Amino acid sequence: MTSGKTRLIAGIGSLIGGITLAGLGTPAAFAAPDCSPAGVNSAAAAVNTQAQAYLMSHPAANKVLMTASLQPRPQAEANLQAYAASNPQEYAEFKAILTPLAVIQNQCGVAVVPPQFQWAFDQFVN
Repeated sequence: MTSGKTRLIAGIGSLIGGITLAGLGTPAAFAAPDCSPAGVNSAAAAVNTQAQAYLMSHPAANKVLMTASLQPRPQAEANLQAYAASNPQEYAEFKAILTPLAVIQNQCGVAVVPPQFQWAFDQFVN
């Protein structure tokens, strides 16, 4: 699980280790997640793939995330919030990509996002 989680987080533009931001238009209500190690790995890999593709097609969002990864946390949080406020559609789409990870963390009781990057992940899913 660790290498998949690390790649997932690095894929979010670099905010989360370099953050990663199951799909666009995913319904708000999810079926109970597969909490087996294979199920968690599979979900993390799917989110990673979708996040990377999304960021490749949204260079401004990718740049904000990469820049935030190099900033002090308060500045990074403020910049992420400002970008989300001025780009609500992108925020909603990126949040939809990340939501399955939040569901897994909450319902399976596993840490999919490394602790040092949880704050950044929380900027998108809360």
